[in-house]
Amino acid sequence: MEDILRPIYQERTSHPNTLGALLIEQSKKSSPLTDTFDIVLFLIVKEAEEPVFIKHYSYKEQKAALHIVTEAKLNEWILLGSNRKVIDWLFNGKVLFDRNEFIQNLKTELRDFPFYGRKIKMGMEFAKLIRRYMDGKEFFESKHYLDAYNHIVHSLHHLARLAVIENGFHPEVTVWNQVKQIEPEIYKLYEELVTSDEEIDKRLELLFLASEFLIHSRTKVSTEHLLDILGQKEHWTFQDLLNHSEARQYSVDLSMLIEYLTDKGFVEIVDVETKGQGIYHRYYRAAK
Repeated sequence: MEDILRPIYQERTSHPNTLGALLIEQSKKSSPLTDTFDIVLFLIVKEAEEPVFIKHYSYKEQKAALHIVTEAKLNEWILLGSNRKVIDWLFNGKVLFDRNEFIQNLKTELRDFPFYGRKIKMGMEFAKLIRRYMDGKEFFESKHYLDAYNHIVHSLHHLARLAVIENGFHPEVTVWNQVKQIEPEIYKLYEELVTSDEEIDKRLELLFLASEFLIHSRTKVSTEHLLDILGQKEHWTFQDLLNHSEARQYSVDLSMLIEYLTDKGFVEIVDVETKGQGIYHRYYRAAK
């Protein structure tokens, strides 16, 4: 089928806007890695009217998908971890076209995983972890055990991804295979949660106790990025943080992360008087 699709990608690779092209073949029938398509053509371009453009094709009994993605959108996916299959595509796809070694350089950068990029990803992953953990704990205390179970599974998944990033790797689609090698303690916790014969409330109780320690021990290293930002000024309003180009990446999880760090003594509150008696503006700064 690659021969049939060649005119489609050759026409686009001749354009100077195209940075690279990869071909990803389905490894097994109905694989989610290719959204069940037999072949995916993945083109990266400098810029486009739409950051993501997808077109589907059929040929005899096979189907193919063309994905055209801007460099900016690809970088966003890599930073936020919001489309993990593209990491697999970049590493395992067949390179059809590579302008000025763009794809090769990107793969080298992903393997090296610069420490600063790691700090940002760890911070965002930790923020998601705290959100899920705190929500799960509240459900558990309210005896909504199935909802608590759902959240603790997600929080363990974020903890697993955090451990992978901390060790200098990008989380893959099969993150638990990575964690089994890198952090067997977290893998064991997950295994016990989903396979244990204990009553669900007992399983959750043990998991929350164990998770508390694992989260606490990672707090400082996982929040270095946000604490570095807070250290750039004497104090910040929450809106100031939302307007910061990197802090805003924490999105809806930023407020809860700030409150968690305040509770743990990593962030301090600065109260500034308002015109209203007894009412203060709430500012934040890194603990000194």
